[in-house]
Amino acid sequence: MPAVAEPQPPGPISGVTRPDVVVVGGGPSGAACAHWLAEAGHEVVLVEKKRYPREKTCGDGLTPRSVKQLEDMGLGEQLTRHHRYDGLRSIAFGRTLEMRWPEHPDLPSYGYVVTRHDLDEMVAERAVKAGATLWQETEAIAPVVDAGLVRGVTVKRKSESGKVEEVRARYVVVADGANSRMGRALGTSRDRSYPLGMAIRGYYESPRHDEPWIESHLDIRDKGGNVLPGYGWIFPVGDGRVNVGIGLLSTFNQWKSVNTSHLMESFVGYAPDSWGLRPETSCGPPTGGRLPMGLSVRPHAGPTYLVTGDAGGAINPFNGEGIAYAYETGRMAADFIGRALVSGDGRELQGYDAELERVYGLYFKVARAFVKIIGRPELMRALVSTGMHSKTLMEWVLRIMANLLRPDELGPAEAAYKAVAAIARIAPEP
Repeated sequence: MPAVAEPQPPGPISGVTRPDVVVVGGGPSGAACAHWLAEAGHEVVLVEKKRYPREKTCGDGLTPRSVKQLEDMGLGEQLTRHHRYDGLRSIAFGRTLEMRWPEHPDLPSYGYVVTRHDLDEMVAERAVKAGATLWQETEAIAPVVDAGLVRGVTVKRKSESGKVEEVRARYVVVADGANSRMGRALGTSRDRSYPLGMAIRGYYESPRHDEPWIESHLDIRDKGGNVLPGYGWIFPVGDGRVNVGIGLLSTFNQWKSVNTSHLMESFVGYAPDSWGLRPETSCGPPTGGRLPMGLSVRPHAGPTYLVTGDAGGAINPFNGEGIAYAYETGRMAADFIGRALVSGDGRELQGYDAELERVYGLYFKVARAFVKIIGRPELMRALVSTGMHSKTLMEWVLRIMANLLRPDELGPAEAAYKAVAAIARIAPEP
């Protein structure tokens, strides 16, 4: 366990609040965790650096895994006010495949596109309705440490003239995103041998804003014409806009030299004209960020704190999906902290790391192997062009990459291992 240095908070401390749990970060993972803790009757303070509604760089597409978590929180009716879609349209090398989300006994067969501008506020409000206390415009600036144990956070409340306070709690949840300031203060770090994602997105007005498919382009190229390990997307938002973006993987050996802004401009330029993507239909400059994947940020648990969502690298390397895993890991964290609060035994928190490994470990390991293989542009080209000739194969791949295989099917990790092994057999030597 990394040592935690005694912090030196700026300025005098004006007050102390003492809930059971303080959750740092009001995005998907933090808000979900706060909801489940409050729903169980625990006193929780959720601190969010900005004020809702606020923008976040994201594709905005909610897969069935995300929808399941939101419906479990009682947000199903609110979701119906947003754009529902039925599946994925994949385009590459002149071919188009439309694939519906598979039927699954535990998951819905539909998704929604909801901007983070709307989504995060919706879930935070749900947490408040369940009994959580929400502090907006409140920045967590340092952990509170007593005798080597994290006992809360020092916060700066911008909405109250920058007042500095302590929130002392029995447990702390670190859910402040991919650049996690609080996580770094507690000694978390990313394993650089794991893949890293890079994404950029913008909004455009479009006559096709309410289509029943999200669209994925699998043949994005660099200036040399190489097919890159990643994809371009066009997601209908349903309000007159579409979300347009590019996602890349660090397994491409020249990824640091790729200018994502130029790549985005190129993608917008060759996207089908019917989308109407032009400079004059742009709703503003694109924004981007880096995505730690495959549970690459560790440790996930300390004696009195847990790390969830993007702050722990809980992003699927297969497809860059982070929202579903943020909700799921936030819910897991709430469960283990709840056990510790009820039993009075903080050792319950150590079960969280084991649960992450049980649920995601093998699956993410396979995903990391897969994205390493497709980091070779010539192999990426061969795989995509082959797959696009078989809808049955691509539907199976969709189920694996979105982690949507049914319980009666071959387990997703084992199935993916078979796929990776098959790919390796046809792979030309470098």
